[in-house]
Amino acid sequence: MSPTAPADQDLLRALAPQVLAALLHRHAGAFDACEDAVQEALLAAAEQWPREGRPANPRGWLVTVAARRLVDLVRADRARREREERLFLATPQSELLGRPADADPDADRDDSLALLFLCCHPALTAPSRIALTLRAVGGLGTAQIAAAFLVPEATMAQRISRAKQTIRASGLPFALPAPAEADGRLREVLQVLYLVFNEGYTATAGRDLTSPRLSEEAIRLTRLLHRLLPQDAEVMGLLALMLLTDARRPARTGPGGELVPLAEQDRGRWDAAAIAEGTALVERALPAGRVGPYQLQAAIAALHDEAPDVAATDWPQILALYDLLLRVAPGPVPALNRAVALAEVHGPDPALKELDALAGALDRHHRYHAVRAELLARTGDPAAAATAFRRAAALAPTLPERRHLSARAGALS
Repeated sequence: MSPTAPADQDLLRALAPQVLAALLHRHAGAFDACEDAVQEALLAAAEQWPREGRPANPRGWLVTVAARRLVDLVRADRARREREERLFLATPQSELLGRPADADPDADRDDSLALLFLCCHPALTAPSRIALTLRAVGGLGTAQIAAAFLVPEATMAQRISRAKQTIRASGLPFALPAPAEADGRLREVLQVLYLVFNEGYTATAGRDLTSPRLSEEAIRLTRLLHRLLPQDAEVMGLLALMLLTDARRPARTGPGGELVPLAEQDRGRWDAAAIAEGTALVERALPAGRVGPYQLQAAIAALHDEAPDVAATDWPQILALYDLLLRVAPGPVPALNRAVALAEVHGPDPALKELDALAGALDRHHRYHAVRAELLARTGDPAAAATAFRRAAALAPTLPERRHLSARAGALS
């Protein structure tokens, strides 16, 4: 078998969720079978395209081959004769004929957005939404997803299986939500993509600070969402936020994987192209409609990325944006971030007072104690700062963070 060309591999990965969505559009109750059929179609393409050439309509080819595989799977499953009969009744006879695989113009219909909404349905738990989205839309294998989230493969397989069972048992429609619920459902999709990105940018456990594969996948899926909803300001904002944040990743760790704080990073290593793209998206998003939390966070990230160093950062503008963010999306984490900006504008003492009000909500959050430690050090209280750094290190989820915070405590002690 000839190896699949990189261009074909990229195309197959991009088309996989579209093909799955096309099958689910016709057979919404057969998620597992549709997914198996798509995987077989992708394997067939990987075997045939290098030998016979890429078809004129690659997506149509895959949809047609996957539909045939689905029929074959149902025919072969003797224990599910009733489902076979229903599927045959629902499948037009013309679909069962041996016509060219890329001859169907209707196969160009892209239901990827409906697939995203289905995977992020409110009936599923947040972990299930993330897992199913990465599996069905992202095309990641169960082992890859499990490794990224540091759970056993069997655990992740059960999570994905339960999500599919929930969809099948509840009769969730494979369709875009009605206009009345579209905004709320879109927020669920954006939240899932944001959680995937955050897990990649700063892991919640393990020896490594980052998991770049997850960040890259979140950006890829958000690009897909932006292509499907090009005028949505919050989708633009989320994509901008991811690009502007991920642009700093090359400078966030040293040669040994150690954490490098923002103030000490070599900004020459930041991704200038990602910063330019993210900034352009922010400039398009902010005037486009109602300002949302992702747009505001992206605007803050742009101000950080555009500054040549920490001293040149426009902290008053960042503080003003955090004030607006807290009105739009109040919460302890944006309030913690606002305290950092407050300290840069008005000094550590008022910021420490703000932190005292957050102690109840964030006492188990390592970053709360790390920020408090930095502010205490600036007030001239190294002993209290060292204690706070040790508390932060004890709560930090990754080894690079624990080492960095412990070193800060040691230096002050």
